[in-house]
Amino acid sequence: MQTALITGGNRGIGLAVARRLAALDLTVIIAARREQDARAAAEEVGARGVVLDVTVPATIHAAARWIDDEFGSLDVLVNNAGILPEVTNSEPKEIVDLAMFERTFATNLFGPVAVLEAMLPLLRRSAGGRVVNVSSTMGSLADQTNPSSPYYSMVMPAYQSSKAALNNITIALAKQLTDTTIKVTSVCPGFVRTDLTPISREQAPTSPEEAAEVVVQAATLPATAETGTFVGAGGAIAW
Repeated sequence: MQTALITGGNRGIGLAVARRLAALDLTVIIAARREQDARAAAEEVGARGVVLDVTVPATIHAAARWIDDEFGSLDVLVNNAGILPEVTNSEPKEIVDLAMFERTFATNLFGPVAVLEAMLPLLRRSAGGRVVNVSSTMGSLADQTNPSSPYYSMVMPAYQSSKAALNNITIALAKQLTDTTIKVTSVCPGFVRTDLTPISREQAPTSPEEAAEVVVQAATLPATAETGTFVGAGGAIAW
């Protein structure tokens, strides 16, 4: 049976993806920062739970050792954990706010890189590993510079640049792993009703269950599928 690890899998999109993958008979591992959250979500889905905070390396390495001991390999990694503090920041700040960048990059970029570093040896043991980096069209440089794009007016530089950088990791990793069976994909789940954007949550048109579809598709790519792509519900997204 295939195994799938989902960071930030205890709520929102991550939990919806966990439900979908469990329904496809994968052994799902829900990673959360707190043990009680991981355990509760795992019990709800019929999955396994593990403590993993993407900003705390010790928890990442402990999770990797546990997966190695329990399963010996990993088939799917969904880098889902992410934050968007610019939305809830009530204090007026300069556009270049170092503390905001540091906080955002710690979770949205350095976190996935740390998880990838720890989990790649396990993914290499899979017959067909899949890496899904949950990104955003807000990180598309093409959309940010296109006045006709609905994303053009959105100015959240810490979040947008963290996702643009994550997309670059997708490209680089896909190139580096071109001689393996591992496929790497960036996905945009859309504007989703989650705690990531609590202020505008009710305005979001997409449910976590609907958003999970593009993530699950990337997590279950066939062997003939292309690697190193950026996709959303409507198909390919410009970098």
